[in-house]
Amino acid sequence: MSQISGFSKLSKPEKIDWLEEHYLSDYPSAKRIIKQYWNSDEKLQKLHDEFTENTISNYYLPLGIAPNFSIDGDLYAIPMAIEESSVIAAASKAAKFWLDKGGFKTKVIGTTKVGHVHFNFKGEPKDLEAFFESNKSKFLTETASITKNMEKRGGGIKDIVLIDKTNELDNYYQLYCTFETVDAMGANFINSCLEQFGQTLEKEATTYEAFATRAIYPEVIMCILSNYVPECLVRAEVSCPVSQLGETEKEAQEFAKKFSQAIRIAEIEPYRAVTHNKGIMNGIDAVVLATGNDFRAIEAGVHAYAARNGQYSSLTHVTVKEDVFRFWIELPLALGTIGGLTSLHPLVKLSLGALGHPSAEKLMKITAVAGLAQNFAAVNSLVTTGIQKGHMKMHLMNILNQFEANEEERNKAVDYFKTHTVTHSEVIQLLEKLRS
Repeated sequence: MSQISGFSKLSKPEKIDWLEEHYLSDYPSAKRIIKQYWNSDEKLQKLHDEFTENTISNYYLPLGIAPNFSIDGDLYAIPMAIEESSVIAAASKAAKFWLDKGGFKTKVIGTTKVGHVHFNFKGEPKDLEAFFESNKSKFLTETASITKNMEKRGGGIKDIVLIDKTNELDNYYQLYCTFETVDAMGANFINSCLEQFGQTLEKEATTYEAFATRAIYPEVIMCILSNYVPECLVRAEVSCPVSQLGETEKEAQEFAKKFSQAIRIAEIEPYRAVTHNKGIMNGIDAVVLATGNDFRAIEAGVHAYAARNGQYSSLTHVTVKEDVFRFWIELPLALGTIGGLTSLHPLVKLSLGALGHPSAEKLMKITAVAGLAQNFAAVNSLVTTGIQKGHMKMHLMNILNQFEANEEERNKAVDYFKTHTVTHSEVIQLLEKLRS
C-alpha cells in the first residue's frame, strides 16, 4: 500500500500506472482490462471521464427494455439499467399479465421538495420569531436572481417556515423551505437558494436591535436540501376481478388469499419488509439509473418514507373487496428530466426518448409502475412456484460465463436444466462431466 500526493493531477495513464504498480502488481491483466472498457470514440470517452473525478475506465451495466406496459392508457417500453438476473424478465411478465386487465393507473399526489437552513440561536425565541417575520420577504427578494428562470418554468420557492427544535437539541432551529422544481430534480437550484437564505439570515441579524442589545446572533451551521420528500409523492395501482387471477375460480381465490397475506406480512414484519421493498427498488433503481437520476437519493428517501410511522413497513398494499383485487404502491420520487446527466449521457437521452421525452411527473409515474410491477412479479413467484425456480434459471448464464463455458456446453446446460433444479454445484458438476 502506498500514499500519494497530487494523484488528481496525474494523467489517466499515469494514474493507471501508479495503481498497477502499488495495488495491482499481482494482477498482470489489470491494464488490459481497464483499457478494454474505454470507448473508442475519444470525444465520448472524454465526456465520461468528466462525469466524476480520478477516472481510469468505464464501469458498464446492462441496459435492457421491459415492454408491454400499459400506463394510463398509453403503451411503454421501459428502459432499465441493472445487472441482476430476472429483474427485467419479471417486470416484463407483470406488464404482460396486466396488459389485458386495464393496465396500470397512476396519480402524482405532490411534487414539493424540501431543504433546510440549520442554525443555532442562544437568545430569546420570541426575538427570533419577530426577526423572522419582519425579514421573511428579504429571503425571497435576495434569491430573485436565482429563482428567475425556475419561476418562468412554473417553479420556485413555495414557502419558508421557522422551526424551533430546541426541545430536541439545545439552541437548534431551522428554516424549513419548500420548493417546486418542475422538470428538474433541482438539487443545485435548491442548495443555491438555501445558501443565499443562510447569508441573508446572518447579514440581517447583525443589524437587528433585539440581537445587538444582547450581542446574541443566529449562527448558521449548514444549508442543504433533504432527500426525504414525503410531499413529492406518486401512486400506481392495478385492479381486476379476483376471477382473472387464475385459470379456475378456486385457483384465483387461493392466489388472492395468499398474495394478500404475503403483503400484510410485509406490512407488519420489518425483516420481511426490507427484502420486500428491496425487490421494489430493483425496478425503481433500474429506471432511475437508465434515466440519469440519482438512485442513492431515491433509495434514502423511499426507505425513510417506509419507516415514517415508526416501524419499517411495506411500500405496497392490497385489498380484496366485493370480489375486486386491488394492488398499489405509494412512494416519494424526486426525479428530473432536464439538467444533470439527462442532457449529457447519450444513453440517458436515448432512454428518455424511448419514453417519449416525459415530464418529471410522467417519469415519476413510469418509475412507480416499474416498482409495482417488480413487486407483483416477486410476490406472485413467492406464493406460487417459489422465487428460486425462475431466478436460478436466469442466473444459469452467469454461472456458465463464470466458468467460461463454450457454446456447445451452454446449449447442453440450458437443455439439461429445463428438467433439473439449477444450483451452483449442479452446474459445476455438469460442466466437469461434459469436459471429461
